[in-house]
Amino acid sequence: MTKRIKIKKPKIPKIPKIKLAHKKIQNDVPGTLTYTGSKEQKHVTVDLIDYSPSIHKNVTVDDVSQAFNKKHPEEISWININGLSDIDQIERLGEHYKLHPLILEDIVDTSQRPKIDEYPDYLFVVFKMLYYNDEGVFMNEHISLVLGENYLITFQEADGDVFDSLRQRIANAKGRVRNAGADYLMFAIMDAVVDHYFTLIETMSDRIEALEDILFSNTAEQDITQDIQELKREVLRLRKAVFPFREVVNRLEKIDSQLIDERTITYIRDLYDHVTQVTDSIDIYREMTWGLMDMYMTTISNKMNEVMKVLTIMASIFIPLTFMAGIYGMNFDHIPELHLRYGYYYLWAAMIAVFLGLLYYFKRKKWL
Repeated sequence: MTKRIKIKKPKIPKIPKIKLAHKKIQNDVPGTLTYTGSKEQKHVTVDLIDYSPSIHKNVTVDDVSQAFNKKHPEEISWININGLSDIDQIERLGEHYKLHPLILEDIVDTSQRPKIDEYPDYLFVVFKMLYYNDEGVFMNEHISLVLGENYLITFQEADGDVFDSLRQRIANAKGRVRNAGADYLMFAIMDAVVDHYFTLIETMSDRIEALEDILFSNTAEQDITQDIQELKREVLRLRKAVFPFREVVNRLEKIDSQLIDERTITYIRDLYDHVTQVTDSIDIYREMTWGLMDMYMTTISNKMNEVMKVLTIMASIFIPLTFMAGIYGMNFDHIPELHLRYGYYYLWAAMIAVFLGLLYYFKRKKWL
């Protein structure tokens, strides 16, 4: 009889569950509002800025109802909503301005990729605002715009943005903002975001150069793998935000809407050139960042080779010396050299000669 051999199945390690970055509920009814971000804010604040060539009013309130009835033909209204976690406030604002439920869903869904949707009475734009905060932490914030006739509504996840210089220009009547429509205000906001994309790229370029200096430094001993991996993640997040945004600007340039003036199209075309320049730079720095890890591993490998080279040379030198010591360390009665008067010194002289000869040979071969 043949004996059966039981083969034990190898234990497959369990893959740890990955926690999703957002709390998106699957299989929701389309139009259901669920905030998926992590910047929950208990109280929504609303910045109301009304301006014209001769008028400027700026007030901050905590109720979206005070942002109703802002459609003044002689003034441009900028309604900035800080905080997306209060769904009731977002629904009330959307109901008043007759925003589509799918738009409201995209406003509170922070995982929504940049896009632009055209409706009869307004335009809806989604993109990402990226910047480094005061602590040097890479920030990624979901931004939504609703452009209507003589008004612009912006939705941000929390307080803090990159639009302070734009607010100052509006307050001080500098530039073209006060003399243009809401479409130019939309361009100015998008242009401010793109300007900070350039700031991010410059910062990443400096970090790449600093890491390269460390890699090429002969005295570099610190482990920089974590710094390289963090930089790679930031480049990927920037690329994920900017590349779809380029499509948004391209479509905005070609869109046929009465809400966008022909003069604003020229500025949007220039904005598209800037976004294209950012994407080209991202591709370059992405390849450079990918190469940093290869450079680091090559440097570690070279250092290891140097260590192995030294150990090999030392072993090569002591192998013949050990052989000679082993020969004369055997316990045989008849070893002729044992009875020489100066045999001990002869052995030392031979060993030193072998040692120096090997050093000279390795030097000639440039192994040392």
